[in-house]
Amino acid sequence: MAKEKGLTPQSQDFSEWYLEVIQKAELADYGPVRGTIVVRPYGYAIWENIQQALDRMFKETGHQNAYFPLFIPMSFLKKEAEHVEGFSPELAVVTHAGGEELEEPLAVRPTSETVIGYMWSKWIKSYRDLPQLLNQWGNVVRWELRTRPFLRTSEFLWQEGHTAHATREEAEEEVRRMLGIYAKLAREYAAIPVIEGFKTEKEKFAGAVYTTTIEAMMKDGKALQSGTSHYLGENFARAFDIKFQDKDLQVKYVHTTSWGLSWRFIGAIIMTHGDDQGLILPPRLAPIQAVIVPIYREESRERVLEAAYGLKRRLWEAGVRVHLDDRDQYTPGFKFHEWELKGVPYRVELGPKDLEAGEVVLASRLGGKERVGLKALPALLPKKLDEFHEALYQRALAFREAHTRKVDTYEAFKEAVQEGFALAFHCGDKACEKLIQEETTATTRCVPFDGEAEAGVCVRCGRPAAYGKRVVFAKAY
Repeated sequence: MAKEKGLTPQSQDFSEWYLEVIQKAELADYGPVRGTIVVRPYGYAIWENIQQALDRMFKETGHQNAYFPLFIPMSFLKKEAEHVEGFSPELAVVTHAGGEELEEPLAVRPTSETVIGYMWSKWIKSYRDLPQLLNQWGNVVRWELRTRPFLRTSEFLWQEGHTAHATREEAEEEVRRMLGIYAKLAREYAAIPVIEGFKTEKEKFAGAVYTTTIEAMMKDGKALQSGTSHYLGENFARAFDIKFQDKDLQVKYVHTTSWGLSWRFIGAIIMTHGDDQGLILPPRLAPIQAVIVPIYREESRERVLEAAYGLKRRLWEAGVRVHLDDRDQYTPGFKFHEWELKGVPYRVELGPKDLEAGEVVLASRLGGKERVGLKALPALLPKKLDEFHEALYQRALAFREAHTRKVDTYEAFKEAVQEGFALAFHCGDKACEKLIQEETTATTRCVPFDGEAEAGVCVRCGRPAAYGKRVVFAKAY
């Protein structure tokens, strides 16, 4: 539970700080079932802004939203051997319903490749039925042993995209396109610098030919996988007999992709930007971009509030998500602390003296105050929000660069992963990768798309390196 006063400093216990800030900033609380959380309105508003940004980009690239059942026959999951093996430990299974034992157990949706594959086998008959470009907003259940709000929960909200194509080339183009959308969300909306790359064979999605990912660095130096896009090849097409007659009259299997981003992205925002005072929210996803705090005594109350309401209206008309904190029962100091904790990018202070001067005090959550003309603020604030976003991004990028090291010895590798990302050569062998994880708790995060072409030897075993470039290793959530 969070302390009554203040937050645990990040330097003292980052994990505890994370749990406290979620509760004290009223993002979420713990549900009655182990591993579940209740997302409170402020936290859900962040998710809605993420959802709206992504949904717009999905539709701009031709995708349509659909919805598939929550309950999936167990026989479906068993059709793709690698898929069921990957998800078996996390499955929640319904065996009884309506007071009777079911003829076939039902898995509570861990992901939807199988049920969508089943439906596509009915819908797709010709090249004219392709491509299928679908997205689903919904929830999934994965029975995690160790849970943490937003990062690993037994039930979570996400979107999962599923597409089917006539050729491998089209499908692979889709994989990279959708990963690019996730990277755009991270950089241009969440102010989070991310590395795009391939997962190793050990870390890929169960049932995929390969997986691509965006990886972000948190303020404790750990990595967070923030969105993935998978090329599934013909694996699910063969399992569910998804065939089509092509233009050449040949019957072929489709090539499928899937891609997903969950509310763990909220966790990424919290841990990339927050500080000892609480959240710092990127303006383009913040539920409230600016909060007006009126400061008055009884004799000036009506005059200050009238001006504050007028300012709120003008800011709203200028496209700023603004909130006026006109609660009489709390002091201005209390309000300042609360909105800092909740990470609102800008605070606008307005008192009787400010009113006489025709000014407001504009306080940035990144630090610093300035006096701004009352009439000038509506035109100025949208530009200030863009500057805030850029400053937040550059700060996170500088942090990542300061905590990323190229290493060529195992001793240097062990030191680097205590602080952040280690860029090291790796042989690509799963057994070697497993030993590195056992010995250091670090895992491969990705083989960067834009990594410099280099030859070398594996940092642990000394065998020739795979991939032709260095791999990103880190401890991770």
